[in-house]
Amino acid sequence: MIKKLASYVAEFKKDSIITPVFITLEVIMEIIIPLLMAKIIDNGIGKGDVKYVAIVGALMIAVSFLSLSFGVLGGVYGARASTGFARNLRKAMYYNIQKYSFSNIDKYSTAGLVTRLTTDVTNVQNAFQMIIRIFVRAPLMLVSAMIMSFYINAKLSLIFLGAIFFLGILLYFIMTSAHPYFVKVFKKYDDLNSSVQENLTGIRAVKAYVREDYEIKKFYKASETLYNYFISAERLIILNGPIMQFTVYACTLLLSWLGAKMIVSSSMTTGELMSLFAYTTNILMSLMILSMIFVMVVMSKSSAERIVEVLEEKSDLVNGENPIYEVKDGSITFKNVDFSYNKNKDNFVLQNINLKINSGDTIGIIGGTGSAKSSLVQLIPRLYDVANGVVEVGGIDVRKYDVETLRDEVSMVLQKNVLFSGTIKENLRWGNKDATDEEIIKACRQAQAEEFIENFPDKYDTFIEQGGTNVSGGQKQRLCIARALLKKPKILILDDSTSAVDTRTDALIRKSFKETIPDTTKIIIAQRISSVQDADKIIVLNDGEIDGFGTHEELLKSNDIYREVYESQVKGDDDSESK
Repeated sequence: MIKKLASYVAEFKKDSIITPVFITLEVIMEIIIPLLMAKIIDNGIGKGDVKYVAIVGALMIAVSFLSLSFGVLGGVYGARASTGFARNLRKAMYYNIQKYSFSNIDKYSTAGLVTRLTTDVTNVQNAFQMIIRIFVRAPLMLVSAMIMSFYINAKLSLIFLGAIFFLGILLYFIMTSAHPYFVKVFKKYDDLNSSVQENLTGIRAVKAYVREDYEIKKFYKASETLYNYFISAERLIILNGPIMQFTVYACTLLLSWLGAKMIVSSSMTTGELMSLFAYTTNILMSLMILSMIFVMVVMSKSSAERIVEVLEEKSDLVNGENPIYEVKDGSITFKNVDFSYNKNKDNFVLQNINLKINSGDTIGIIGGTGSAKSSLVQLIPRLYDVANGVVEVGGIDVRKYDVETLRDEVSMVLQKNVLFSGTIKENLRWGNKDATDEEIIKACRQAQAEEFIENFPDKYDTFIEQGGTNVSGGQKQRLCIARALLKKPKILILDDSTSAVDTRTDALIRKSFKETIPDTTKIIIAQRISSVQDADKIIVLNDGEIDGFGTHEELLKSNDIYREVYESQVKGDDDSESK
């Protein structure tokens, strides 16, 4: 894990090395100051030598200034190294997430990934900065002050060894006991963020159903759980303060008592005792800082593990050794295909799928909720891989294609339509970043979107809010269809993508497809029979298996499911017309 994280510091290796150097110089300057102070007391003030006091005092001021300068430079370079490290981590995580397949994405919640990119990276960044600055300073100060203390008086310095041993045992106990709580804390952060995200995304539904109280209670529950875990961890960590205070006061009392006896017996000077008090502060402050670092490391260890998990997650959909970079045509073949989301062979979502679709055909797919319609079409652009069997596009196994090439030729309008914040033009150019205005207008005309776009004051420069909240469901669907058409694909898949448009607009879209993209294979998943009855062939899915495959007329005669759906919809239409 450390080796993996360290690779993202490489760009800032110089800053990471210079920082401890400056911190070391700062510590050296601070260690010299108590010695100079002892000399002023013993050789200057004690002997009434004003000139000596002035010279050594000036030297103390110069050393103090150097210490301050080195500390500032260490802080500047340390901040640059830690913020650069955090930037590289976020960049690497974000880039790796973009490579994830759908099955990889299924392992993580959206809120969980956001927490890892924000809170977890911040924790690791803070820990790294403490390591290259304070973790260098504290042990160095501790060792240096200990050496100087033994140099001044070895007997009294044994007090510090006892304090270090005492603190070491207690801090180890605190650290090992608190770590499990922090592991749970960051998991609960995911739950909290998920609750917030879900509420904000669905705020209109919350308002419509007057469920504000329910959402508040849900958020309170997530917050309360997080609070309780933090309290459990803090109850242990808070012991750090009293233990440190006890150690500081015990050392001070022992030094005062034993030091006073030594001064009386002339085995120690007043200046030496004052220096020991200064070194006492340095030693105990270093121990306190080390304890804080250990707490930060405990917290960041959990965050680091979560970050590395995302970084080491590899897409299970990768190119072969010699990928194919050209899709010949839009023909599709399924050969004995089985599929499961969790790769569990005892729980197939699709079973024994055998299909042959000619290039340029229009294929309709009908089936009840949960019949695996979306799962079937997601195998074509290789959003998922089959468990058994083969899916071919253009006569070649989809696993032999370059993934990007295949997906450029298979344009899919997902069941959940997504528009991004930006203008209509910017959203449409997701389909083709180099599309001209003429191509955009043509695609919108094909998708029956031109009319409502022209009615907007800013037309194609109209700004779309995040998630497309300022356009209707039908308008959003037509924009997504236009975006897919801009790719000029060999295969176009509409996954229930005209459910929010009226039947007349739906018919016009299908007519436009027939006239303008006759050579493109079109696969239309729909709930309405009217949306697919003119298709060349219709697939009827039932519990992940093909129950029927044929034309509208053939299925009416031979397939009970299709006939039942057709009759229920025709009867429903007749009833509505009679009213």
